[in-house]
Amino acid sequence: MVACGAGWRLLLVLSAAGFGAVGAPKPPNILLLLMDDMGWGDLGVYGEPSRETPNLDRMAAEGMLFPNFYSANPLCSPSRAALLTGRLPIRNGFYTTNGHARNAYTPQEIVGGIPDGEHLLPELLKGAGYASKIVGKWHLGHRPQFHPLKHGFDEWFGSPNCHFGPYDNRARPNIPVYRDWEMVGRYYEEFPINLRTGEANLTQVYLQEALDFMKRQQVAQRPFFLYWAIDATHAPVYASRPFLGTSRRGRYGDAVREIDDSVGKILSLLRDLRITENTFVFFTSDNGAALISAPKQGGSNGPFLCGKQTTFEGGMREPAIAWWPGRIPAGQVSHQLGSIMDLFTTSLALAGLAPPSDRVIDGLDLLPAMLRGQLTDRPIFYYRGNTLMAVTLGQYKAHFWTWTNSWEEYRQGIDFCPGQNVSGVTTHTQEEHTKLPLIFHLGRDPGERYPLSFASTEYLDALRGVTLVVQQHQKTLVPGQPQLNVCNQAVMNWAPPGCEKLGKCLTPPESIPEKCSWPH
Repeated sequence: MVACGAGWRLLLVLSAAGFGAVGAPKPPNILLLLMDDMGWGDLGVYGEPSRETPNLDRMAAEGMLFPNFYSANPLCSPSRAALLTGRLPIRNGFYTTNGHARNAYTPQEIVGGIPDGEHLLPELLKGAGYASKIVGKWHLGHRPQFHPLKHGFDEWFGSPNCHFGPYDNRARPNIPVYRDWEMVGRYYEEFPINLRTGEANLTQVYLQEALDFMKRQQVAQRPFFLYWAIDATHAPVYASRPFLGTSRRGRYGDAVREIDDSVGKILSLLRDLRITENTFVFFTSDNGAALISAPKQGGSNGPFLCGKQTTFEGGMREPAIAWWPGRIPAGQVSHQLGSIMDLFTTSLALAGLAPPSDRVIDGLDLLPAMLRGQLTDRPIFYYRGNTLMAVTLGQYKAHFWTWTNSWEEYRQGIDFCPGQNVSGVTTHTQEEHTKLPLIFHLGRDPGERYPLSFASTEYLDALRGVTLVVQQHQKTLVPGQPQLNVCNQAVMNWAPPGCEKLGKCLTPPESIPEKCSWPH
């Protein structure tokens, strides 16, 4: 990992911020634009044939593209925990020990969340005077102790979970929407989503929240951190009326077009406020496109294998664009292996802050790659639950386990890799390869279709490098307490007496005591 000394960080901040008319320079503003289930192949700049993302394509032309950028997990909430802590989910506790993490905080019945012992990015940025806001999906726990404002954010407009529903508000309530500490409504009630037409105004609401926050902080002359975590591309996908029916890709494309338009408006405001050279913006997604929802409700992972919920490339390789006019050279492509955890470390470096020294931080500071084109060797670890499924080192990816989903689910029509079948790779049983991993050269074979011959010199050389990296990783690995194992069907923000602990996540609904159902 590249280490940046305090002196280097100070010089960066001074050169990046420029001097205001009065007082000391302030560090750059930080905008992290995190999409939900958006695939690597969903943007025109990544080859999407319809070319319906002109604003994001322009952002890439004015900034730097990272074609080898990865999530820390193929599911939503562990990935978000990794972004905000700079740590693998196996370390911060955002995993399950159940079946390679097939349940990872999708239902609101899961009662775990971000541990108090984790230091989140907005909490640390306070040390440099930042005002922080999250807009959209939190997904790191819905009980009071996990509230974003208890973990460093100053403001929140959004929801603790995705926009699932509608529910009956008896056995299960509709999911709430918050403004800071106050619940201001619920999805499908005060914040309607028409499942038949796909119409919802949520992206426009989230856009306005972002614009208003940036304007207020600019007036206050305070550096800001905006975490814009919207979820329009997560099934059930939605878009506002002006965008419905406008895409050649159907309803999913409508959602992407509205997101592209929103990003364009965000960047336009930065130009109008004349703060582009003092604002770092990064666009990416939490995991790959959910092919289980394709083709109508899911995106594209381009040439990569499978999608969300798997540790193949389609599940964890993400679109990624860095934009900082006047600082990051325009029109560049970086082949740095990047991770969503790097946004934690990079943001701290931008603020002139060192990462916590009392714990392992997995994120890499990407500023040397962005500003000077300097590449750093580092592995990418692919976890599913508490199991290390694969690792990429350089151009080589080694699979220690392969699995998509169970035969039982597959026979019911649940398919994480529709139209893709690689014999011995896209398996429906959990296949172990720890003694003799399957190794692919991702440069020649990005689709993971042609494993290297076990007898080849290339395989043996790659295996030696990967084995050393995995041994070093596992030697010092201390897993966090798993937060996503235990469910309580009665709990959202409330539970009747005696209903606090109903067992594991797979507790069937019919076994729930009548007294633990939601009141009429």
